[in-house]
Amino acid sequence: MSILKRFKNIMSSNIHALLDKAEDPEKLIDQHLRNLNKDLGSVKSETASVMAEEQRAKRELDECRADMDKMQNYAIKALEAGNEEDARKFLERKANLTDKETELNQAYELAASNSAQMRQMHDKLVADIGELESRRSMLKGKAAVAKTQQRINKIGSSISGAGQSISEFGRMEEKVNKALDEARAMAELNSGPQDDIKDLTAKYGGSSVNVDGELAALKAQLANKE
Repeated sequence: MSILKRFKNIMSSNIHALLDKAEDPEKLIDQHLRNLNKDLGSVKSETASVMAEEQRAKRELDECRADMDKMQNYAIKALEAGNEEDARKFLERKANLTDKETELNQAYELAASNSAQMRQMHDKLVADIGELESRRSMLKGKAAVAKTQQRINKIGSSISGAGQSISEFGRMEEKVNKALDEARAMAELNSGPQDDIKDLTAKYGGSSVNVDGELAALKAQLANKE
């Protein structure tokens, strides 16, 4: 039947394998659910039609077998009444019904097989939809946790970057201090050597001027006393 060919991929699909290979499982589940829900309406309608065909074939088969039983009973009653010719006619009709019963039985078996396949496909479709609904909720929860973790990781990276900046600043400070020390050393070198003699001259020169002054003052005091 065309419906079985049209939906045979439903029977062979492996949602677990699809999810494992998917780059975005959440989007895949949403898309697969849309497809399956769309197919479910068609599968339900076709399943009901196939099941009705099975019931019709079964009913025709049962009616044919009931007619065969009737012909058998009529033949027995005709023989009991002594009407062999009538019994022959009933048995001939039963023989014709036997051929029809064979054809009807084959049709019924095919209809029953189709119905079983459709019911199996319908049940699998319903089960897949239920599983995907459950997995979608689970995946959305996991996706929310993953996004939170990604934000935390990004903040952690920023903090790490700030630490590196502080470390770089420390190295820059060391370079500045080193440059300052070198500049001070260069300034001392540029100032030239100290003149010790000049310092001593200033020291003793200043002291000699003070002694002479005091000596003159004493002489003046003595002269006044005389």
